[in-house]
Amino acid sequence: MNDTIKVIFGLVGGLSLFLYGMNSMSANLQKVAGDRMKKILGILTKNPVFGALAGALVTAVLQSSSATTVMAIGFVSAGLMNLPQAISVIFGANIGTTMTAQLMAFKISDYIYPILFLGFLMNFSAKKERIKDLGTVIFSFGLLFEGIEIMGSVMKPLAGSPIFTDLMGRVSEIPVLGVLLGAVMTLVVQSSSATIAVLQNFASQTGADGVTSVIGLTGAIPILLGDNIGTTITALLASVGQSKNAKRTAIAHSFFNISGSFVFIWFIPLFARFVTFISPKGNEVDVISRQIANAHTTFNIVCTLVWLPLIPVMVRLVKFVVRGEDSVQEAFVGPQYLDDKLIGQPMAAMYLVSKEISRCADFASRLLSAANTELTEKNDKTEQSVFDGLYSNVKQLQDAIVSYISRMFARGGLTENQTERSAGLLFVAANIERIADRFAEIVKTFRGLKQEGKAFSREARADLGKCFRISEEMFQNSIQAVTEGDLAMAQKVSSGRAEMRSAQKRFNKAHLVRVKEKKCDASLTQNYADILYGFDRVVDNCMGIAEEAMSNVSFVKLEETGVTDQLPQAE
Repeated sequence: MNDTIKVIFGLVGGLSLFLYGMNSMSANLQKVAGDRMKKILGILTKNPVFGALAGALVTAVLQSSSATTVMAIGFVSAGLMNLPQAISVIFGANIGTTMTAQLMAFKISDYIYPILFLGFLMNFSAKKERIKDLGTVIFSFGLLFEGIEIMGSVMKPLAGSPIFTDLMGRVSEIPVLGVLLGAVMTLVVQSSSATIAVLQNFASQTGADGVTSVIGLTGAIPILLGDNIGTTITALLASVGQSKNAKRTAIAHSFFNISGSFVFIWFIPLFARFVTFISPKGNEVDVISRQIANAHTTFNIVCTLVWLPLIPVMVRLVKFVVRGEDSVQEAFVGPQYLDDKLIGQPMAAMYLVSKEISRCADFASRLLSAANTELTEKNDKTEQSVFDGLYSNVKQLQDAIVSYISRMFARGGLTENQTERSAGLLFVAANIERIADRFAEIVKTFRGLKQEGKAFSREARADLGKCFRISEEMFQNSIQAVTEGDLAMAQKVSSGRAEMRSAQKRFNKAHLVRVKEKKCDASLTQNYADILYGFDRVVDNCMGIAEEAMSNVSFVKLEETGVTDQLPQAE
């Protein structure tokens, strides 16, 4: 194997370890501290400074600006944040992500293997889920640095290559080339942290003189600026298919980094002198990794300080680029709240699921009323189409809810409590769908009799109307029980079951009396019994929902996500 292939394989392998370690560490940090991070985002107010601080802190802890950025875009799309708040969070996320570069600047090569062993030991031997996740975080942290060490070792031959040193010289002389190089690297790797880590490692190699850096700080800064531009592609991709405000949030992220890079590129020598002044002193190759980290942090802090008071200007700018307002669809039958970008944020995702289930329950409640209307002899095609439309809505939403929760489970990252609560919400949604199915069967019987020219007597319809009333009351009580976690309301559902069972016995007996008295058609006895049995099954489904409330399953409240803004209510 020749040296070139060894270098390529070493870079690819080291980069793979770095990215795997970074993603694994971020994912498990979200499991360990994700809910707390939502509460931190809850400090957002109209003051953009707090939004920036929240974004910086969340990103520094989760070690992923992409996670924070995508989270903000998802929150805006779902209505959890307004546009100025999300923009301030993204400004802060740009500061928070520089903490990764600061970590990379530490020389901990002698401690990598003890770190890996400690993480493995915690994950392998711990019984508690949180300790196991923390062990995975530590193990991933070690993998991250091992990847950096591998990349650094294979870069040494590059530092002595005349072709490569000539290219680096051109980057130093023509900063635009460095910006393009950094942007392309980040676009390919989809991680500014990874490309900055590569940059820090390469800059730490000695040049032809064996003393100074192969690239130097003035050559590294343009590449660093390009890395900041390239990372905005993640936000732009996350906004595809989202609301206009979500697209505006992503574009604000791009404007932030592009405008900052455009200004800083004119002052690279001055910027380099300032970074050298605030950084540790020593041989260039020994301190340049820290200098690059400090340049990264300084760039984002300065840009944030400049843009924070100009957020209204940024809002007008992105609204000029993405014009118009999101259309409101009055009869929107598909999911209105479910957002794939928030699947990785369990509490926010479960809040959106709760909102969608509540919306599905509203359709089911209206479906129940429409079914009662079909009981009358005067129902027409228009009334039938109302029922059919509502039934279709319930079925579509149920499919979307099941798919969304399934993807939450498949993605992982749910705590034991979140897993149980999500499963409970899934069971609630399933019972709502079954209730809709029961009434669809009842309505099918009504329509079949009408086509045959048959009808129940006035007294039979009155008794069935009472069953509708009991069913509607039980359904509303069961939904309220699971919405509020109201155990008293769940007990009322249990009382309603006894009422329905008693009514069924009375109505069956009354029907047989009417048949004997020739007031009801004897051929309709089976149909009548089937309808009453349908109501009995509805009661069981209502009890299923109430029992989830009794098992401490309830809809996720807005305050549990740590975000203060309300979602728009469904029509």
